[in-house]
Amino acid sequence: MPPHGAVMFTLAINWRECFKIILPLHTMKRAKTTKAGPSKKATKKQEGNRKEESKDSQESTEEEASPSKASSASKPDYQNFDQFLTHLEVQRFSTADSIKEFSFRKKRVRVLSKNEDVEESSKGGVVYWMSRDGRVQDNWALLFAQRLALKLELPLSVVFCLVPKFLNATIRHYKFMMGGLQEVEQQCRTLDIPFHLLIGPPVERLPDFVKTNDIGAVVCDFSPLRLPRQWVDDVGKALPKSVPLVQVDAHNVVPLWVASDKQEYAARTIRNKINSKLDEFLSEFPPVVPHPHGSGCKGAKAVDWPAAYAKLQCDMDVDEVQGAQPGYKAACQQLYEFCSRRLRHFNDKRNDPTADALSGLSPWLHFGQISAQRCALEVQRFRGQHKASADAFCEEAIVRRELADNFCYYNEHYDSLKGLSSWAYQTLDAHRKDKRDPCYNLEELEKSLTYDDLWNSAQLQLVREGKMHGFLRMYWAKKILEWTATPELALEYAILLNDKYSLDGRDPNGYVGCMWSIGGVHDMGWKERAIFGKVRYMNYQGCRRKFDVNAFVMRYGGKVHKNK
Repeated sequence: MPPHGAVMFTLAINWRECFKIILPLHTMKRAKTTKAGPSKKATKKQEGNRKEESKDSQESTEEEASPSKASSASKPDYQNFDQFLTHLEVQRFSTADSIKEFSFRKKRVRVLSKNEDVEESSKGGVVYWMSRDGRVQDNWALLFAQRLALKLELPLSVVFCLVPKFLNATIRHYKFMMGGLQEVEQQCRTLDIPFHLLIGPPVERLPDFVKTNDIGAVVCDFSPLRLPRQWVDDVGKALPKSVPLVQVDAHNVVPLWVASDKQEYAARTIRNKINSKLDEFLSEFPPVVPHPHGSGCKGAKAVDWPAAYAKLQCDMDVDEVQGAQPGYKAACQQLYEFCSRRLRHFNDKRNDPTADALSGLSPWLHFGQISAQRCALEVQRFRGQHKASADAFCEEAIVRRELADNFCYYNEHYDSLKGLSSWAYQTLDAHRKDKRDPCYNLEELEKSLTYDDLWNSAQLQLVREGKMHGFLRMYWAKKILEWTATPELALEYAILLNDKYSLDGRDPNGYVGCMWSIGGVHDMGWKERAIFGKVRYMNYQGCRRKFDVNAFVMRYGGKVHKNK
């Protein structure tokens, strides 16, 4: 069990002990001397018959996320993108004038430090340490930080720690992320909230920033992944004991620690837990407003972005994707086009890689440049016209995404065969020595040199466009299992290629997608066959029954290469 789990549930059980910081909206006081409060393994396998469980496959589902009453408004009347942006602003200001007047859900927040109070003398006020959620509006972490600063009449600032090298991230990913952050800086400036870009690991830069600027409290966002969690742990230990560290889940609609306290077996075991809480959490956002306390951006230096790029130590060969514009405004454009043009086809055509029916929002969601909650709210406004599509989208954007976060948080081996259910590991191990013919190496896979023109076309799409259709991602990963020497190598190659080329790489959805395809995570045992054992099998003919394979191959130009 991940160590965070124990910390989290201590917080949940001893909730009253944490009220000082969780209720700044009502009761938090300045303190002349200081003190903020703290914050399994998988549940037993739940059995069900094949017919029931097959509904949980990643290909389709009949049960969908339940819409919130708050999102059941009539279809909006905007006619173009500018009107759509105005519509979003109207929604926020119709909710509240600011976060100060909004009834904030305390359960979104947990305290990670032992101290609960903000020193009265802290001239630097509250800082939001932005990491996973790279946006200004519709960001519960920044909203909570502003709420705290407004209540205590303290300054507010935003900090992002840019790590020059991060796992398999390439310049493609850094350009997308940093392009979004440039927009964040501009938006912060219009709100008189200073934005600071610190170069280096958070533990090396953030505590010094806090001390130098006399910061009174740090608010951070949440990620379930190993390295970001380690960053939060390290920073928490390095901060002055007088500075509380508070975490807000700004990525999920229902906060991870509220949705479930254990690793869920499948979508069917978490769906009702999430749906039953949507009326509480799937609400409109209030606006982040110009901050009235402190000196604001007066004297604050603009970020030297060329200097930041010069510090990067990532792979420079995989460059940006043409036409994929980063940032909040581009994400809103994508959402607007999906709602107004493609949503009507989503339910019927979402498993057809040749149809233009998907939202395409995954890169912006991954970098936190748009909120999944905002996407769900806007899609649900069309439920009267496209009920099946709106509900299917919310199933993917809420239930499936939050199931992926759940797996990565409660299973420390989320990217390893050690994280598989016992049946899946045993069946793969039993077929470990089955003959692979052909058996490809990483270079052959990366360069699309297999005998399968569909697989090669999917790989070419990934390399060129930084994305792959969801249905083909399953087929793509399963063929890697079929064509590589061991299941361990198959998982390694799938994660490496996805993380290197896909704009949404290094995401819980990516890890869970690879683990589902190769190791049956959130799936069930099927008819046993060579190499796969009881892990679900997919083949070329099955794809031909689903969509026009020839049309997809012609679009991306995958060739048939002779077997070795």
